Amino acid sequence: MEVVDDPIRVQTLVGKEAVPPQYVQPLETRPQRIVGNGNDNDNDEPSPPVIDLSKGSSVREQLERACRDWGAFHVINHGVPVELLGEMRRLGRSFFEDCTMDQKLSYGCDPNSPASEGYGSRMLVASNDTVLDWRDYYDHHTLPLSRQNPSKWPHFSPNYRKVVADYSDQMNSLAEKLLCLISESLGLPSSCIRDAIGEFYQNITVSYYPPCPQPELTLGLQSHSDMGAITLLIQDDVGGLEVLKDGKWVLVNPLCDAIFVILADQTEMITNGQYKSAPHRAITNGKKARLSVATFHDPAKMKIISPAFEPPKYRPVRYGDYVSSWYTQGPEGKRNVDALLI
Repeated sequence: MEVVDDPIRVQTLVGKEAVPPQYVQPLETRPQRIVGNGNDNDNDEPSPPVIDLSKGSSVREQLERACRDWGAFHVINHGVPVELLGEMRRLGRSFFEDCTMDQKLSYGCDPNSPASEGYGSRMLVASNDTVLDWRDYYDHHTLPLSRQNPSKWPHFSPNYRKVVADYSDQMNSLAEKLLCLISESLGLPSSCIRDAIGEFYQNITVSYYPPCPQPELTLGLQSHSDMGAITLLIQDDVGGLEVLKDGKWVLVNPLCDAIFVILADQTEMITNGQYKSAPHRAITNGKKARLSVATFHDPAKMKIISPAFEPPKYRPVRYGDYVSSWYTQGPEGKRNVDALLI
């Protein structure tokens, strides 16, 4: 499959009366709800758990249930300064809404390389008939420090780069803490999952979902499970993130000052499927722009990932090979991790 060099940014399409055809989802993947039109919430719909990390011994039990039942959950009293969360959201939005298109394009990512650092819209290596997501993003390579090049980060604000660096440190610490607790919740040594992953390769992706003229036809981000180990996400108050639970898409309502945790595919494999990665997607809004900030924590490309339990249910995989498959074939829910089942 080839990389399509498409310089279009979704923000440039705002104001059109109809969605261009390359953004129209097939019938079976179109959203069943339209946020902002009064049908956002279903009172009978379950909600992802909220775990208070200050609760001591009960945290591991709550994590065990959340990881088995959902693969995703909110954490509160997480130790990350709430002022930093707010500043990361504010500066992320400012880049998309206050900078000119020429300024933003000066930070454009390499269109011929998936997951390259910078400002972009297209996520996958894809053929021309792939349906596009209604999303622009800015991806920062933040860890390990050898990958970090702040000169590639926007400098429209004097403290943007410092905020990103501070946010990276805080998310790194929280991810390590959570993986230790998750290991312990399975009766494993606290360092088990962390050691299996090795040094974190961390990316911080600010996603911007512009208002969409036909939200019933589009997705901001297609259904997928994250390829790495653990994702920490914050969103604004608009809402639009959905998690698949028992075959039904559940809206993840934003919680002020909470961080949403999403287990990814490598953690599913290490836990031998006892804990599942969480399929999720983003739906669009006809009236408001939405912003989220996702911090991904992944293994090194040469790392071999295999289950920590016997008998193994998944074949070992080199993480770089897994990433290549994910970007070239596309996620389509969880097909990449499911392909490793023995």
